[in-house]
Amino acid sequence: MQRDENWSRREFLRVAGGMAAALTAGGVAVPGRTAAARKATATHSVNTAIYAPHMVAEEKGYFKQEGLEVEFVVPGGGARVAQVLAAGQAMFAQGDSNHPQKISEKGKPCLMIYATDVRCSYANIVIRKELYDQGLTTVEKLATMKRPDGKNRIIAATRIGSGTWVYGTYVLQQFKAPDGKTVNDHVTWVGGGESATMLGGLKSGQFDAIMAVPIWMWEAEDGGYGKALYDVTQQPAWERVFGGNIPSSVGYALRDTLEKHQDATQGYVNATYRTMKYLKTATAEEVYDLIGPKYMANFKKEIVVREIRYYQSIFDYDALIDERDYANGMKVWYPNAVSVQYTYAEAVDMTFVKRAMEKYG
Repeated sequence: MQRDENWSRREFLRVAGGMAAALTAGGVAVPGRTAAARKATATHSVNTAIYAPHMVAEEKGYFKQEGLEVEFVVPGGGARVAQVLAAGQAMFAQGDSNHPQKISEKGKPCLMIYATDVRCSYANIVIRKELYDQGLTTVEKLATMKRPDGKNRIIAATRIGSGTWVYGTYVLQQFKAPDGKTVNDHVTWVGGGESATMLGGLKSGQFDAIMAVPIWMWEAEDGGYGKALYDVTQQPAWERVFGGNIPSSVGYALRDTLEKHQDATQGYVNATYRTMKYLKTATAEEVYDLIGPKYMANFKKEIVVREIRYYQSIFDYDALIDERDYANGMKVWYPNAVSVQYTYAEAVDMTFVKRAMEKYG
């Protein structure tokens, strides 16, 4: 299940129509009082396992227990999530870690307030199986094994400038070709679009390789026409390129929200932190039973369970972003995704996570 999923105009308008009410001032209800929970709006791009922290927090009742009545906006696409938050149509977001920095670049200071994973799940490179069988078995060989016409190998991201392109470019820049240039200098990047066109292009030979979310990698390998060339779950391969953990997916909010609605923010982070503790101990089947039928009914249970299990292997269970992990991430984000190198102090606020840890252990 990829990050970009269709979102009907009718459903978007239905949710958007309720956003004004959902953006009511953000203090949480005080325990013991009869006042209704405060309303808040949270956004993530699609209902898929990578955003399980939002859905689990809702279905486990953690938001309500923290005094919040949360409504989700699910517009499809991480860039749209950033736009929704920047426009003030949502208080909190889960998404790509470079998005809050992009919002800050546009003049609205935005901060990461927790992390949900430690690796980028769409930095995988899948090559056509026939090429792998012919000997193109390493990333370095993308530079030396040219197409039959002598031109560069073609690798597809969802679109040029997307997260798949940012991470794919960075991966290929870390491998050297015999001429001293990087492997990235010896490939041709193209926009491959969504699931059907990415996988169709790989299968037909239009693309030699694609950047792949887990389900695309499984589909290509199980279908017999793809083979993982770079797999982020392989520890040595990940460490070689990225040097350690990075906050790939994060929760974020405008600085203005953090300052004006501290109680609501603390309640939101508390609920998310409690969710991460639950996800650490729950089985993938238990998580599916909680959120699968409601949020991901369009997908087969076995696929959803497999994806939940995958993300449980890379979730950031303490939700903390430390300075070293942030520095690892900045090497990826700048300059391909962002044009300003924000310092850790400028981009990250761990105050709310640390308070959640004090309360819930």
